[in-house]
Amino acid sequence: MPYITISNDQPGIRGLMIHHPDTAAPLNQLANVLLHGDASLNTGERELIAAYVSHLNNTPYCSGTHGAVAAARIEGGQDTVTAAFADPTTAPVTPRLRALLRIAAEVQKDARPVSEEAVTAARANGAQDAHIHDTVLIAAAFCLFNRYVSCLATNLPADSGYYEESAQRILEKGYGTSHNPSGSTNTTN
Repeated sequence: MPYITISNDQPGIRGLMIHHPDTAAPLNQLANVLLHGDASLNTGERELIAAYVSHLNNTPYCSGTHGAVAAARIEGGQDTVTAAFADPTTAPVTPRLRALLRIAAEVQKDARPVSEEAVTAARANGAQDAHIHDTVLIAAAFCLFNRYVSCLATNLPADSGYYEESAQRILEKGYGTSHNPSGSTNTTN
């Protein structure tokens, strides 16, 4: 049960965003820019980084949602996401993405500079400054999103198909909020 009263029955961050549209707008804008805007990494790679950090932070709502989006956009689908969660060093992803997942894990673990070894390994596998920047920013932002969801003890979806439905909504509309004529808020996250 959530630690605060939420005026809707939506799980995870979606419920929080519907209840608090004032903070939902900038958070959704950040997620949209980081995960679906123009960037050096493709959408599947960025979503996998977000999902992996969420997995490391033990935030099933975010790892499930972003894992489902990544699965829809990355070669190997859900098997690749599952493998990355289990062990990114052996996951069937590119060596560059494997090295970037290592950077993401370091960002998740400590608020300090990423190790020179991780950056050197990423560069040796083709990562450019933009790839490293985007990875660090996505990982840091998802530490914030994960803590928002987890620290308020939000509910998990009751339906196992929720994550795939959410992924479809995100792939079609991105992240954001809209207001319908009845005055209620619908979030696409």
